[in-house]
Amino acid sequence: MPRNPKRKLLPPEPRNPPPEPYPEHPLPTPDQCRVVRDSLLAFHGFPDEFAKYRRNPNGSPPPVEETVLDGLVITLLSQNTTDSNSRRAFDSLKSTFLSWNQVLDAESKLLEDAIRCGGLAATKAARIKSIMRSVMEKRGEICLEYLRSLSIDEVKAELSQFKGIGPKTVACVLMFYLQKDDFPVDTHVFRITKAMGWIPSKANREKAYLHLNRRIPNDLKFDLNCLFVTHGKLCKICTRTVSKKQTDDSIALCPLTSYCCVDELQE
Repeated sequence: MPRNPKRKLLPPEPRNPPPEPYPEHPLPTPDQCRVVRDSLLAFHGFPDEFAKYRRNPNGSPPPVEETVLDGLVITLLSQNTTDSNSRRAFDSLKSTFLSWNQVLDAESKLLEDAIRCGGLAATKAARIKSIMRSVMEKRGEICLEYLRSLSIDEVKAELSQFKGIGPKTVACVLMFYLQKDDFPVDTHVFRITKAMGWIPSKANREKAYLHLNRRIPNDLKFDLNCLFVTHGKLCKICTRTVSKKQTDDSIALCPLTSYCCVDELQE
């Protein structure tokens, strides 16, 4: 009997942009975004950990150090763990396997062992292998460099097909590894922007992402995002590592207290 032909994976259709979740919420304004960016930049300087992803002063993209697929796997490994653990897991993966083809062909246990230091090894290994398999079936090679020529909506449609790749992961790949104008919303960004009134108090993270991406000017998204993340990690008020009795003494050390509701940051 003739074998059934392998079903072709059809390219995803770009989705229509979702509606504005908070059309009557006017914040942030472009001027507010610029002032806050400048305040954080003066306070912290630009964070070293993100510097290699930052556009050059003339607007050109930085030199490519990691492939798009590297970036997707790094971001997947960062889910539910620290940055240092996810980077250790990725370095271990790359030293164990010489190519993504080897990752695809390897026993799952070998991949799990290679990334175990990043946590959730079984789940993440299964998702990595599933991505490799899907890309190979669709493209004939394990490579995502073609995404560089696609629009933001097209990239979202492509990456959202993969199990375990949600909006935050996609946004991080867009901003860091494709140098696209996108604004991921992690825990730090969500808490700080809510305390500043940039998003409504009832907003969830998904709607915050849609709102902030519409309101923040494209040329400020990268710097603001990196600075919010850094500030959220380092500021005692914004990390909630200061007691309410110490708050008055610490307010002077936070450049955002004139914009934020401090009580919300401490909730």
